[in-house]
Amino acid sequence: MQKTMTEQEILSGFDDAIRENQIFACYQPQYNHSTGRMTGAEALMRWNHPAFGRQYPADFIPVLEKNGLIQRADLHVFETVCRFQRECLDAQIPVVPVSFNISRHDIFERDYIGEIEKIREKYDIPVKYLRAEITESSAVGGTELVSSAIRQLHDAGYIVEMDDFGSGYSSLNALKDLDVDIIKLDMNFLSGDVGGRGGAIVSAMVQMAKWLKTPTIAEGVETVEQADYMKSIGCNYIQGYLYSRPVTGEQMIETLKRTNLEPTAPALKLLQPMDAEKFWNPDSLETLIFSNYVGAACIFSYENGHIEMLRVNQKYVHELGMNTTEKEIIHSNPWDNVGPENRALYEKTIRRAIQSSDEESCETWRTFCSKCCGEDKVCIRTHMRVIGKAGNQYIFYAMIQNVTAEKRNYALLFDSERRFRFASEQANVYAWEYAFGTKQMRPCFRCMRDLHLPPVLENYPDSAIEMGIFPPDYADMYRDWIRQLEAGREHIEGIIPLTVGRVPFHVRYTTEFDENGRPLKAYGSATMVVDGERAKSA
Repeated sequence: MQKTMTEQEILSGFDDAIRENQIFACYQPQYNHSTGRMTGAEALMRWNHPAFGRQYPADFIPVLEKNGLIQRADLHVFETVCRFQRECLDAQIPVVPVSFNISRHDIFERDYIGEIEKIREKYDIPVKYLRAEITESSAVGGTELVSSAIRQLHDAGYIVEMDDFGSGYSSLNALKDLDVDIIKLDMNFLSGDVGGRGGAIVSAMVQMAKWLKTPTIAEGVETVEQADYMKSIGCNYIQGYLYSRPVTGEQMIETLKRTNLEPTAPALKLLQPMDAEKFWNPDSLETLIFSNYVGAACIFSYENGHIEMLRVNQKYVHELGMNTTEKEIIHSNPWDNVGPENRALYEKTIRRAIQSSDEESCETWRTFCSKCCGEDKVCIRTHMRVIGKAGNQYIFYAMIQNVTAEKRNYALLFDSERRFRFASEQANVYAWEYAFGTKQMRPCFRCMRDLHLPPVLENYPDSAIEMGIFPPDYADMYRDWIRQLEAGREHIEGIIPLTVGRVPFHVRYTTEFDENGRPLKAYGSATMVVDGERAKSA
């Protein structure tokens, strides 16, 4: 049953709602649209009444604000968030920062920030895992008070976000007067078609935020078109139904457990089919973009093994690297430049694109001849997808990249690596990588060969200690190394006796950090200690 509660029912049921956790927090994840990785979440207040069912925030929050109860509700939700973060930390579940809302009513309450600090300290939550959200409208009529609250939050170590930026009439004043760390953009400007006046305004907001060196999060993103547009103007961080609706704490934990699987939402899966008809309109935006702004692109038709080039742009001609023209390419038979093996690979990719209705890729070698340049072989990387169909004929949009130099450099690198591998066989050097999020260690071929390690070692370093690779008297020291690396130490090294034979090795670690400065992986190596080095260390 679901029934909108009256004001009297809300007020009479409020104490029970707090005591029985009918009022609780849902979590809406935030993602980097460029990588598909989760970057944080926002805690949203919800009320599930045992008799009246789920209540919409717009129906009960104004009543709580009107009757001076919103502070208790916000503190209750904040405590719910702290309990959630403590549960994740205790269970060693990956943790992301969670934003909590502070309303203007909270700010006007005496020592409200002191109250949230008492709750945070009660659950011993590092402040880096909590972010305060203050709405732009909070500053109306009380800029000094809001500025003071932001200073207190900064002094306590919180990152402060401005929520719903652009929704009010004082956005520029708020941006000027309030020292916030992150701006959350109101996506109502893009509720219709992307672009136009709304798109120009949002683009200006993002540009202003860049000048202020302030990250932006687009809130309320529902379509791929909106997300791609935001990414194109420099706003990569996305929150909205496109990636996830608000979820319960239990669902959020399951989502967090999968954060190590990158990308969380592959970019290609988010692409929507293009309208092929617009490419034939010389005045369309698609034609303008195709001719001037995208990379080396072409449109071709495929039917029963026959390919016909329909359109190419100048960048396509240039990318081939041969002295040819658009006209020559359009009137040529593409199969003339491709040998049997590469033709089979290209047609296989075409069939895969038809079946998947998604973007597919391949690399093929082609032979080109010209009067001035002679004969040359080039390797072309092609990304293609179907944009139209008529009977057995398919229309494809493709982008190409000449990777000949890359392939030749790779061949040289492979030969160098092969030589290095032969040399390392004689050098007594072992190497591995360790992922902090999954606690997985991936050893080199020598580790697997000499120490009989599997390709992936789970629950590292305890699993390696149990196998006897690290002697028991060095186990605690080595565990402490890993903890220091996880805490952000960049380098660590020392001499450790390894295996049951206690052979001394010089063990080194270097940490790799992600774009947010958090430790991502550690790369380790172990070199057998020669007598001189052993004596020096002693």
